[in-house]
Amino acid sequence: MQRQAAPNIQATIPDKPYQIGKITVVPTSPVIGAEIRGVDISQDLSAETAFAITQVWHTHLVLLFRGQDLTPEQHIAFSAYFGTPQSPNRTSFTPMTEKYPEIIEVMNVDMDQKRIEYSLSNAEAFWHTDMSYKSIPPLGSALYSREVPPSGGNTCVSNMYLAYEDMPEAFLEEIMDKSAVHDASRNSAGRLRPGFEDEQDPSKTPGPHHPLVRIHPETGRKALFLGRRPYSYIPGLSVEDSEDLLDRLWAHATQDKYAWCHQWDVGDLLLWDNRCAMHRRDPFDIKHRRVMHRTQIAGNRPY
Repeated sequence: MQRQAAPNIQATIPDKPYQIGKITVVPTSPVIGAEIRGVDISQDLSAETAFAITQVWHTHLVLLFRGQDLTPEQHIAFSAYFGTPQSPNRTSFTPMTEKYPEIIEVMNVDMDQKRIEYSLSNAEAFWHTDMSYKSIPPLGSALYSREVPPSGGNTCVSNMYLAYEDMPEAFLEEIMDKSAVHDASRNSAGRLRPGFEDEQDPSKTPGPHHPLVRIHPETGRKALFLGRRPYSYIPGLSVEDSEDLLDRLWAHATQDKYAWCHQWDVGDLLLWDNRCAMHRRDPFDIKHRRVMHRTQIAGNRPY
């Protein structure tokens, strides 16, 4: 297999602030993420500004907008610049508003301000890609903070372009043309979803098959596409061989050198590209409230 050498990270991702039109781009790390300044996303964006933000998104994979004051309508309208906001199927693990079905409420309190133990609650959310247990996962997510705890609950993101491009040739040969089953039965905290059996055999995991390496339809670049680690399975391998390969693959993909972590303030919005970035969340003290609103943008079938 012929493959171009992995590009130098500094050569592919700007590491110093720069200007595009009226917006200022401030990289949050040398490997992933950028803060966008000079734009109020509660307002209508010009075609020029929306195009510029999209181009920066394709470069940095995750965008941070600080100090925003968004209504649900404005949150949905901003998401629509990047595609069609989705209304996910309702389950007890994805509580959402009746009036705004495109808004998923990620929180540890219910509408009556009672603590809730279902869904993620205050638990750690392990490395994952949103909704990859669907046959057509969303292309991106926009997470907006309404209430945050004084500590914990940070969101970390990781660059799957770089994880792919940094793989040794022999390792890459092991995974090319292979797919994995993305577990539909459990959420990113490992909790069983309603209606599913507690199946312990990974070879019987329910969920769609997605390629381990996918091509980004906008950039043409290849990225690892792993979903969630527990109960994943590579068809065609024994369970033992599948577990071994997945363990090594996840150990490679989740190295700190590909990641950046964001500590939330109220009014922050993170926009990430699910096609080439994974994310995780730190746990936090259940005594404190954490209320986030998330939209997700319709995508295409991974290939």
